[in-house]
Amino acid sequence: MRLLLVEDDKKAARVLARGFGEEGFVVDIAHSGDVGDELATANCYDVIVLDWLLPRKDGLAVCRDLRARGVRTPILILTARDSLPDRVSGLDNGADDYLTKPFAFEELLARIRALLRRSELTRPPVLTVSDLTLDPVTHRVSRGGLEISLTPKEYAILQTLMRHSGQVVTRSRIAESVWAEAPEDLANIVDVHVSHLRRKIDQGDRPALIHTVRARGFQLGGTAE
Repeated sequence: MRLLLVEDDKKAARVLARGFGEEGFVVDIAHSGDVGDELATANCYDVIVLDWLLPRKDGLAVCRDLRARGVRTPILILTARDSLPDRVSGLDNGADDYLTKPFAFEELLARIRALLRRSELTRPPVLTVSDLTLDPVTHRVSRGGLEISLTPKEYAILQTLMRHSGQVVTRSRIAESVWAEAPEDLANIVDVHVSHLRRKIDQGDRPALIHTVRARGFQLGGTAE
């Protein structure tokens, strides 16, 4: 099991990571919200333990942005805030559970085990279009049985297109799914990323799956207009 721990208190992070390691977890640690966001987007984790108060980007913003980009990894928020509005805010922004400080490590483990059991029951299906597959859990993408390496943004774009296969997806819709804030030169930036993605997905003699629909956006599957 792989766990991401996002905690700015380095001493607390070391103690928790040691405990998780003794329980069989492989642990990655981030000490700021922006780094935690990058790791959670680029890698596949079984669970994320996320502190609320973090430098550069707070845990609530990290949680909200990950959900907006389609990351479904179970998230448990740790915080000293124990008011009802705070708990509601954490859950409404995409957290699966909420544990207030101080806490017993045994309770944290029990909550993580419960989240893992729940995630197994709600495991999203592998997306398939023609001979192209995308596993939302492992983040593995393959075509014709050959694995394809994608950047985090290319993966997010492909996932958006595959979830709407056969439909035209506008550049604005893609930007909303991939970027927390729409880039200034939206059309050009989206086109560049889709072009890079297309070279990887449709390379060689493979039939083209990604089509540009003039003045509208992009379509995965079907035929070009």
